[in-house]
Amino acid sequence: MSELIIKPAAEAKWDCVSFGEIMLRFDPGFGRVRNARSFTVWEGGGEYNVARAMRKCWGKRAAVVTAIPKNDIGWLLEDFIMQGGVDMSHVIWRDFDGLGKNTRVGLNFTEKGFGIRPALGCSDRGNTAASQIRPGEVNWEKLFGEEGVRWFHTGGIFAALASNTAEAVIEAVQVAKKYGAVVAYDLNYRASLWKSQGGKDAAQRINREIAKYVDVMIGNEEDFTACLGFEVEGADEHLTTIETDSFAKMIQKAVSDFPNFKVAATTLRKATTASLNDWSAILWYDGKIYESMKHENLEIYDRVGGGDGFASGVAYGFLEGKGPQLAVEYGTAHGALAMTTPGDTSMVRVEEVEAAMKGKGARVIR
Repeated sequence: MSELIIKPAAEAKWDCVSFGEIMLRFDPGFGRVRNARSFTVWEGGGEYNVARAMRKCWGKRAAVVTAIPKNDIGWLLEDFIMQGGVDMSHVIWRDFDGLGKNTRVGLNFTEKGFGIRPALGCSDRGNTAASQIRPGEVNWEKLFGEEGVRWFHTGGIFAALASNTAEAVIEAVQVAKKYGAVVAYDLNYRASLWKSQGGKDAAQRINREIAKYVDVMIGNEEDFTACLGFEVEGADEHLTTIETDSFAKMIQKAVSDFPNFKVAATTLRKATTASLNDWSAILWYDGKIYESMKHENLEIYDRVGGGDGFASGVAYGFLEGKGPQLAVEYGTAHGALAMTTPGDTSMVRVEEVEAAMKGKGARVIR
C-alpha cells in the first residue's frame, strides 16, 4: 500500500509551508490593462496562494518562504501577507538600491476576461527578490528539523524563474523529505518562463529531478507531458475530455518512474467562454481513481487561482484525515468558489466550501 503518511499536528509547528514568489496583481476590473486608468491591487503567487488559503479558509497554521525588497512596495506586499495571516518569519529581506536594478517586487497585470474574450495576464517580474533565492540562503534544517512541517507546497512556476530557484527547490524538497514532511508540487508549466532556461528539455530535466522527492503531484495533461514527459492517450488540450482510464494509464506510467508518488491529481476544465466553464477533478491514490462532482456551466468571476484553490483543498482533506474522495471534493469545490471572487486568493470559509460540496445552491443567505 502506498499510503500518505502525515505528521500529527502536535509534532509540527506548521500545518503548511509554501515556497515561491509572491507578486502584486494589478486588476483593471472588467476593463482592459491597455486602457486602464486605475487598478485594484491584490497579492498572489501560485505557491503562496495555497498557504494563504490554508490559513484563511481552512484555519491551519501556515508560513511562506520567499524574498522581498526593503522598500515601500515590499512593505505593501508585507501588509497584504499579514492580512492573510501567513507567517513571515522565514522571509528573506533584501536591501534595495533605490532603482530596482538589484531587487524588486514582481508585478502581474491580469484581466478577468469575459465571454469570448479570454483572461489575459502580463507579468513584469525581472530581477525580483524571490527569483534570486539560491541554495544555502534558507535555513531548511531549522524549518523542517527544529520547527516541523506537515505539508510543504512548491511548484513549477517558481522552479522555472531561474537556474538558482530550481536548485533552491531541489534543496528544499530534499530536506523536507529528510524530516518527513509531505511534499506537494504543482507542475504549472509555463513555456514562457522555461524559455530562458532551455525550454521543454530543461523543464523535463529539472522537474524529473524534483519529482524524485514529491509525494503529491498536481498538474494537467500539458503539465505531465511538458514537465515529466508522460503522454495521455485520448485526451484533448488541458484534459477537458480525458477519459478516466486514460488518466489512470498515464499515472501508472508516472508511478513506475516515480514510485514515491502517493497522490496525483488534475483539474478538468472545459471553457465554453471565459465566463462559463465546466469544472471538476480526478485524483489518484493507492492505485485507485477518485472523481469529484462536476460543476457544469460554472459562472466565472475571476478564474485566476482556481487551481491553487484546488491544491489547498486537497491538502486540507488529507491533513484532516478525510480520505481521497473527500480530498478531491474539497479541492474541486474550493477551486470553484475561488473563481467566484476577485483576486488570486481564497475569500471563502470552510463552511461555504462544505455547503457547495453538498449542493446547497446559491440562494441568499440571511
